[in-house]
Amino acid sequence: MIINHNLSAMFAQRVQNEAAQNVQSDMEKLSSGLRINRAGDDASGLAVSEKMRAQIRGLNQASRNASDGVSFIQTTEGYLQETQDILQRLRELAVQSSNGIYTSQDRQQIQVEVSQLVDEVDRVASQAQFNGINMLT
Repeated sequence: MIINHNLSAMFAQRVQNEAAQNVQSDMEKLSSGLRINRAGDDASGLAVSEKMRAQIRGLNQASRNASDGVSFIQTTEGYLQETQDILQRLRELAVQSSNGIYTSQDRQQIQVEVSQLVDEVDRVASQAQFNGINMLT
């Protein structure tokens, strides 16, 4: 009995299978857009990649935190500017009332405005909030 071997055909089939596997791997990489799809592709590269992704997520969160901080400061600045404007008006009224030409009735009217302005400062301070946190109380 004679056993025939077709070594050329077997070699060609092995090369074709390897090429098909390479094409399959390349298609997987192209479709995912990633160089490393699983640990078998590059284990150390995957570890480095995952570490970098974690670092990127941390930096993105830090950026969002910084943006929140800037928003908090800008909001606080708005409330403080409003309070400063009121305090400036209170100073003007204090200087105005110290002028000797005003009668007691005029000073009472000035006092009414002063009381209203003080109430307004209290209102601004009590309603100054950012993300549910009171800012000026």
